[in-house]
Amino acid sequence: MKNITQIISITVLMFNVLLFSELSKAQEVSESATAEENYSFHAQATIVTQGHYPFTSPYQGKNSFVSVEDAQTSITNTYFGGIKGSWGEFYINPELAAGSGLSKTLGIAGFPNGEIYRVDNAAPKWNIARFYVKKVFGLGGETEKIEDEINQVATSYDVKRFSVVLGKFALNDFFDNNTFSHDPRTQFLNWSLMDYGAWDYAADTRGYSWGVYLEYNQKDWAVRFASVLEPESANEMNYDMNLAKAHGNNLEVEYRYSLNSQPGTVRFLAYNNRAYMGNYRDAINSPATTKDVTTTRSYSNKYGFGIGIEQKLTADLGVFSRLSWNDGKTETWTFTEIDQSITGGFSLKPHFFKRPDDVLGAALIFNGLSSDHRDYLAAGGYGFIIGDGKLNYSPEKIFETYYLIKVNKEAALTFDYQFVGSPGYNADRGPVSIFGMRLHYEI
Repeated sequence: MKNITQIISITVLMFNVLLFSELSKAQEVSESATAEENYSFHAQATIVTQGHYPFTSPYQGKNSFVSVEDAQTSITNTYFGGIKGSWGEFYINPELAAGSGLSKTLGIAGFPNGEIYRVDNAAPKWNIARFYVKKVFGLGGETEKIEDEINQVATSYDVKRFSVVLGKFALNDFFDNNTFSHDPRTQFLNWSLMDYGAWDYAADTRGYSWGVYLEYNQKDWAVRFASVLEPESANEMNYDMNLAKAHGNNLEVEYRYSLNSQPGTVRFLAYNNRAYMGNYRDAINSPATTKDVTTTRSYSNKYGFGIGIEQKLTADLGVFSRLSWNDGKTETWTFTEIDQSITGGFSLKPHFFKRPDDVLGAALIFNGLSSDHRDYLAAGGYGFIIGDGKLNYSPEKIFETYYLIKVNKEAALTFDYQFVGSPGYNADRGPVSIFGMRLHYEI
C-alpha cells in the first residue's frame, strides 16, 4: 500500500503540474480581459509526508500512537468550480483523497496532519466535498470589491449585507477564519491549529455536512449562524436524518478593529450538538466488564465555546491565540478528543535570502480532557481517536514550527516539525518528534 500511495503521489503531482500550468495561462488571459466574470475555477493538490523516530512506549492499546512505523503520505486533489447569475452563486468541489496518517490517524488528539482524517483505507477516493448555492442580499450603502478566489466568483457586494448558503460545506469554511492559523495546506498542519481544538463541529468523516449558513455583515463586525446534519455514529459518513433530534448549531460573533494602523480580529463561538451520543460517566458506572461508551448512546446534547484573536504587529508579522472548551460529558462525535485547548503562535515573513514570500510559523498547543473523559480512558475505554488501554493523565503539550518556501506563484514547499508531549494525554508514553514535508500546488 505504501508503494501504491507513492505512485499515486507522483501521478497526481505530474498531472496537476501540467494541468495547472495550462489553467494558469488561461486564467491570466481571463484576468487581463476583465476584472469580473460569471464563473470561477481553481484547483489544488497537496502531498504531505510525515515520519518519526521511536519513542518511549511501555504499553499501548488499540488506538495508541505507534512507536515504530514507516513514514506515511497523504494526498488531496481538489477542483473548485463556481458560477453566478441573477439568482445567486453556485459552487461545487470534487475532491480526491488518498493515503494515510501516521498510526492510521490514531493516538494523538492534536493530530499532526490536518490534511488527513480517520479513513478506512489509503486507497484513492473521489468525493463531492462541497455542493452549495449562495445568495447575497445587499442592504445599501458602501460597496466592496471581492476578488476571484477559491469558492468565490469575482464580484462586488454591499459592505452591509445578508448572506445565505444552502447545501454541503464544511463549517470551518465560514467559521473561525484565522488569517495565520487555519489552512493546513499552507500554514500549520496540526489539527489543534486549524480551528478551535474543543470545537466538536458537526461533520462526516471527511469534515463536511449538509445544512444552512446565515451571515449578517457590517463594516467592523459580523454575526454568523449555521445548522447542519450530524452523523449517525461517531466520525462516520452517513448522516442522521432525524432532524428534530440530531443537528449541530453554531453561532459566531466577529469584531474587526485596527491597532497602531494594523488590523486585528476577535471572534467568539458558541455551539450545541444534539446527536445519538454515549455518556462517559454512564459507561464508567456500567456493570459490564468492558467499558464501552457506545453502549450508553441516546439522543444527548454537547455544548462548547471558543474565543480567538489575531493581530498583525507589522506588515510581515502576525500573532494569534485561541481558547476553547466543551462540557466533555458525551463522547467525542465528529472532530477529535479535545475538551479544553489553548493555542498561541506567530506567522512571520522573515525575508531570509531576499525571499519576501517565504513564511516562518511557530505555535504552542495545550490540550486537555474533562474529568469524565479522562476517567473513562483510565478505566480502559476507547474513543474513536485515542485510547491506550489505561491512562496516566497529562495534558497533550505540542510545539509546531514550519518554514514555507514559495517556489513560484503556484507552488510551495514546506518543512514541518512537531514535538508532542504525552501523546493521547498519557504521561507514560512519548514524547515524540514528528518530521514532515508538504508540497502544495494551487491556481
